[in-house]
Amino acid sequence: MTTETTEPVDEAPLFGPESQFSAFFDDPRWALAMIRATVLEAAHPQIGAALVDNSTFVTHPWRRLRNTFLSMRRMFGTDPAVREREAARLNRLHARMSGSDSHGRAYDATDRAARAWVVATLFESAVTMCRLSGQPLDQDTMERMYAEYRAFLAALDGDAAELPEQLADFWRYFDRIVENELENTEAARVILYRLFDHLPAPALLDGMPTLWAAGRAVVGPLLGAITVASLPEPYRRRAGLPEMPGAPTLMQGAYLAAGLARFLPDGWINAETIIEALSLAPDSDDPRARTVTALRARMKKASALLRLLTPLSGDTDPGPAPSTSTEENRRSSEEFFRRVLDQTGDGHLDWPDLAAMARELATRLDLDEPEETQLYDAFAAWWRELQAALDTDGDGRVSAEEYAAAVPSLAGPALIRVAEVLFDATDKDRNGSIDADEYRTLFRTAFHRDLTTTGGGYGRSAFVGDFLSFMAGRRTGTAYDPLLADA
Repeated sequence: MTTETTEPVDEAPLFGPESQFSAFFDDPRWALAMIRATVLEAAHPQIGAALVDNSTFVTHPWRRLRNTFLSMRRMFGTDPAVREREAARLNRLHARMSGSDSHGRAYDATDRAARAWVVATLFESAVTMCRLSGQPLDQDTMERMYAEYRAFLAALDGDAAELPEQLADFWRYFDRIVENELENTEAARVILYRLFDHLPAPALLDGMPTLWAAGRAVVGPLLGAITVASLPEPYRRRAGLPEMPGAPTLMQGAYLAAGLARFLPDGWINAETIIEALSLAPDSDDPRARTVTALRARMKKASALLRLLTPLSGDTDPGPAPSTSTEENRRSSEEFFRRVLDQTGDGHLDWPDLAAMARELATRLDLDEPEETQLYDAFAAWWRELQAALDTDGDGRVSAEEYAAAVPSLAGPALIRVAEVLFDATDKDRNGSIDADEYRTLFRTAFHRDLTTTGGGYGRSAFVGDFLSFMAGRRTGTAYDPLLADA
């Protein structure tokens, strides 16, 4: 396999809209390739352990998708200052993830070899998706794209030495990792056999559980089968992954069908718009959310009319009893524990859960290092306070039962400090009040339109009180739900 490239290819920019990578952002095939790449990442022991211990991809997959997409946009954008700032943010994020797996092996999210493997899976999956969809990349294009991915790794690590310099050597490197290092990790199994089958609805469709569950029951297993069939055969064999009969044909058909999108006019598919729309809360002031809400209301009315005209035998259920607004706005302690506190979905509350909250808030606020550190320190102090008050059996974590037995202890001085740090980070002009623009910056599409304080401002005490009410009182329907509770 030759490594020569033509001069015009060498002169093309490595980042920005003219890069090979950017061409895939709005390509439907990229969704299939990203799932495949994520499984290959998770199959690496170090990466898989970090995902299981720290990631929210099971409980909040849509939030994770949105954040990953925005991060890649920044990294492959034209502005080097934005790229440098995002790389620094990612490095700080990964520096906080270390530990040991179930076999006692240490992992570190800043490990250079592991990070190189993440970039390698993205590149190889992009090449594979083009081949499977009947549009294989020519040699020059592959060379160019490989240079872009190495530049991406260099932007994170300072150099790209962990990936071979030449493309021909890359394929030997990739085959070696697949043959000798990948395992059937818990993280890989979760993605293939749990995530697809239990994928929560995105925020915009959260009010349609029956429709979502029906679609998921069909699409989930198909996605799992397509992904397994697309994985390298040596890994499937070593991991003992079962292959559904006809899966290779199904996989080929899925990639070919997705590849037909190239015949659509430019701009018909915009991944960023789709992801942002799915992340909208039903009560958002965005017109797209109002359209879906209105459609949902009409569907409910039509369903009620159909039941009235054609009652089912024995259907005498008068419907739910009316409840007060207070009851409607409260969730049970079990639901609050599952949707808000247990960010990683392992059934317990411990430091990675609170770190995930801090990470999401820091990402939404786009905090720089000093403010980000203050936020993490505040959450760390809150965790120590919670552990001392709620960890009755001393196992280093808090169970749902321990939480339910002592919920008043949730809102102590450390949680107040978390709220104060959030207020200071949001109050950009330091005038002691958050205006509508600053509030929108915090909650983005979850902007709370009914600011009740004088002049549309939001003072420190009101902000702290609202945050504590959400975290301790378990109120629903607040602006914090899409931020910390929605998928």
